Amino acid sequence: MSVAAPSATAEIDAKIAALADWRGALLARVRRLIHEAVPDVVEEVKWRKPGNPSGVPVWSHGGILCTGELYKDKVKLTFARGAALPDPAGLFNASLDAGTRRAIDLRQDAVLDETAFRALIRAAADQNRGLCA
Repeated sequence: MSVAAPSATAEIDAKIAALADWRGALLARVRRLIHEAVPDVVEEVKWRKPGNPSGVPVWSHGGILCTGELYKDKVKLTFARGAALPDPAGLFNASLDAGTRRAIDLRQDAVLDETAFRALIRAAADQNRGLCA
């Protein structure tokens, strides 16, 4: 009898639970905002490697919206096609010179504009559906 692999959602739950610091709470908050913005978002875990066997949480909707990478000093949210997204609130603060992607680095005391973040997630979903240029 084979044992089913845990779902990506369960894996992300476990990753958050294993973090006994501010990064787990922040990742859980960002995840909640992503689900509020795009309720039928798909959760995945990608890019497993020896240094990060639990992989990277990925949120997709017709393509990757963003990833949630964990570092000692930040949670990095990388938008696959962020350079093409409107960002009137100026949330992007990393990878600004990249040709396609953009990122938001959130440090421990970061203040995240939740309304602007949900709008950015919706714009990424719209972009993946071809609804915006």
